[in-house]
Amino acid sequence: MIRKIIALGVLSWVVLLGVFAQADSKKPVSDAKLKQKAAAALKKDISLAKSYLKAGNNLSKAEQLMEKHLKDSANRNNERLWLIMFDAVRKQYDQGNEKLYLKQAYDTSSFFNLTKKMFTILEAVDSIDARPNSAGVVKPQYRRKHAEFLNDYRQNLFNGGIFFVRKQKYVEAYSFFDKYIDCAIQPLFGQFNYSETDSMMPEAAYWAVYCGYKNQDPKATLHHTYLALKDTAHYCMMLQYLAETYKLENDTVRYLETLNEGFKKYPLFPFFFPRLLDAYTHQGEWYKVLEIAEIAMKKDTASVYYPQVQGTALLNLNRYDECIKASDQLIARNDSLPEPWYSAGMSYFNQAVALDKNVRLSNKERLRMQELYKKAMTYMKRFRQLAPDQQERWVFPLYTIYLNLNMGTEFDEIDRLIKKGK
Repeated sequence: MIRKIIALGVLSWVVLLGVFAQADSKKPVSDAKLKQKAAAALKKDISLAKSYLKAGNNLSKAEQLMEKHLKDSANRNNERLWLIMFDAVRKQYDQGNEKLYLKQAYDTSSFFNLTKKMFTILEAVDSIDARPNSAGVVKPQYRRKHAEFLNDYRQNLFNGGIFFVRKQKYVEAYSFFDKYIDCAIQPLFGQFNYSETDSMMPEAAYWAVYCGYKNQDPKATLHHTYLALKDTAHYCMMLQYLAETYKLENDTVRYLETLNEGFKKYPLFPFFFPRLLDAYTHQGEWYKVLEIAEIAMKKDTASVYYPQVQGTALLNLNRYDECIKASDQLIARNDSLPEPWYSAGMSYFNQAVALDKNVRLSNKERLRMQELYKKAMTYMKRFRQLAPDQQERWVFPLYTIYLNLNMGTEFDEIDRLIKKGK
């Protein structure tokens, strides 16, 4: 019994010693050892990346090796890593360019993306290179060399944007135009003064706005608006994109301001007038509807659309005599248009109803009311013939007219239509 207890005691100590040994093996590695290990891994990957660069193969792997280490905040400001990664990207670009030149199979998207990467990398290098030294002096050693190098490739940022627009990849396209424009404010390119010397900047901004608009991304659409509006060749379309963006953001004030500017500059462009008409009609601002209709009529005297809008506005402004006159003139030009018949008919009808509301009518007023209903009937019957599917517009006026003119047969027919509709 005593031997068993001793044996168990020995076994317990063995187990405990094992636990202590295991715990000791799991002690955290010191920070110094971790840094030493990371430094060794970095050195190894730099050596491997350089061997890839020298051989001219596995360039994407060399890029990825440096990218992996640059994700570590401890290496973020290591110029050497950025420059090695740049060399890997540049050599990939050169190889791709050669294939395209020789008309060999190559992914054009990759070619343009490599262009953008070169800009991103060297801009990062410049931000490190331009930090003040210990004496507080800024003396970037790579800036001129890198700026002159990238300046020769900058056109491909614009071309890349156009390429992705044609592919309808608007997010990618926007990033290229945005990068192209951003060069103007990068200290790296200060010697070129792109804002003053690059005549393509407004066009690049226009395409950036276009891409934002196509993506229904208000922030992207509006980001380069000021510059894009300097592109006179696309000014009309710019106003259209801006108007739609303001509408998307429920910015009614800017939406109407932009529509009005567009209509003022391009009164016959098909985008602005219909939307102004819809906005003002919805708000019940018929005097503004009349104003834009009469402006458009002066610009396009052959149109029958704008006079119809004019007639509708005059009707809603209760300017009945003017409405009848304008509608009759349009009917004389084209008697198959429903709207002028409706506008004139309702002008007579509304005047008759106004008299009919008077409880005490003189004989003269009663005769006048009957005359107005008869004139209204002529126009409304014709409107019914031209627009039979718009029953909701003619059925009740004709019901009232036939009732007041004691036209039993016609009244009964309209009454049946109304009851059938119910």
